[in-house]
Amino acid sequence: MLIPAPPRRAPCRLVPWWDCSALGARPACAAPGAAPVGAARWGLRCKPSRNLQRKPGPGRGRYTPTGEDGAMPDSAGLSGPVPQGRGLNREKIVNAALRFIDARGTQGLSMRNLAQVLGVEAMSLYRYVKGREDLLEGVVASLLADVTSGLDGKLSEHWQGFLQTVAHEIRRIAIEHPNAFPLVATRHPAAPWLRPPLRSIELVETFLRTLRAHGMSDEQAVGAYRAFSSFLLGQLLLEAAVRGAATSPAEEPVDEGGAALPHEDGTLDLSGTPEVLRLRPLLSEDRSQEEFEVSLETLLDRLDAELSQ
Repeated sequence: MLIPAPPRRAPCRLVPWWDCSALGARPACAAPGAAPVGAARWGLRCKPSRNLQRKPGPGRGRYTPTGEDGAMPDSAGLSGPVPQGRGLNREKIVNAALRFIDARGTQGLSMRNLAQVLGVEAMSLYRYVKGREDLLEGVVASLLADVTSGLDGKLSEHWQGFLQTVAHEIRRIAIEHPNAFPLVATRHPAAPWLRPPLRSIELVETFLRTLRAHGMSDEQAVGAYRAFSSFLLGQLLLEAAVRGAATSPAEEPVDEGGAALPHEDGTLDLSGTPEVLRLRPLLSEDRSQEEFEVSLETLLDRLDAELSQ
């Protein structure tokens, strides 16, 4: 009498035990409720739980975490398309970080959270950014990159028009990106004599060169830079706060991934900005007490003129 052979189970392969624990699944060939099989550090190959599935494309052959409906991690509230996986570069990562900050603020931004939005592993971001601090510096640089290109050439024929266009370009950043503007206003600049929000070396070079070309002396151009940046900082940081931005004190730099942190005055290359290099001694002078008194007197004179009308 022939006895039918029992049904064959699928062959099981030994894999590290953390693969199963990470996936939250039981071995494929183990019966429900069965005790773990194998050595202490090894277990049987496991099936993915239902909220994990294989994804086609660059990540093929690896398990990708998804929601219950199979969607990628939540990116609700992020405006514009978010690049997924392939084709990443620094610009795309910085732009995605800016959209994240616009939607959720800076407090929730981390390399891991941004990687989830981009649909990649956090380690893949370190090919292009050194860490969170480097990422935030990239966001600030991207916000200021378009300021000089947006200047109106005709208005800039006069120094008053030049200052007006710069002021409106900086204000545009505060209005369009209120959650990100405090980064421009409060993060430590690359050198202590750079004054937020006009903190870009290239922008300061354009500012000083233009005012000097309109007949201002060195002292007058640097004085205008100080007064103008102070006005923009106070006015626009307040305006961003009214629009809901968090204006808490600047976070302590996190030494993450070897990121280049601020305060690099000793190694700052000024060879491409001759006006900044020439006027650096004037820019480095501390005249905060004098500036405060002058600003206060100007405000009192203006109020007195209005009352006397």
